[in-house]
Amino acid sequence: MQEILLSYLPVAIFIGVALAIGLALMVSAFIIAISKPDPEKLSAYECGFDAFDDARMHFDIRFYLVAILFIIFDLEVAFLFPWAISLKEVGMFGFWSMMVFLGILTVGFVYEWRKGALEWD
Repeated sequence: MQEILLSYLPVAIFIGVALAIGLALMVSAFIIAISKPDPEKLSAYECGFDAFDDARMHFDIRFYLVAILFIIFDLEVAFLFPWAISLKEVGMFGFWSMMVFLGILTVGFVYEWRKGALEWD
């Protein structure tokens, strides 16, 4: 049992050093950094509306559309990497299955493009 615990000693040391470095960097940032907030720094950033406003306020649906499009194409890439690595093992069936998958995604992308979901006026 002691041999197993001893084999994990480098991992424990690595975790300890990583925690110490991370904590030292965070504490040093609070100590060394100069804090001079002004209205420009406290203004809304890249979201288009104030961060501290009513939770029930209305905002544009395009934010949701962009998020949904990102998730769709992010999942596509998540499927492409393992498929590309194991292409020799999956053979022609795996190749054509992925082509069907990419075709469906392409049809969906063209549909969204035609409907104007990618336009940001």
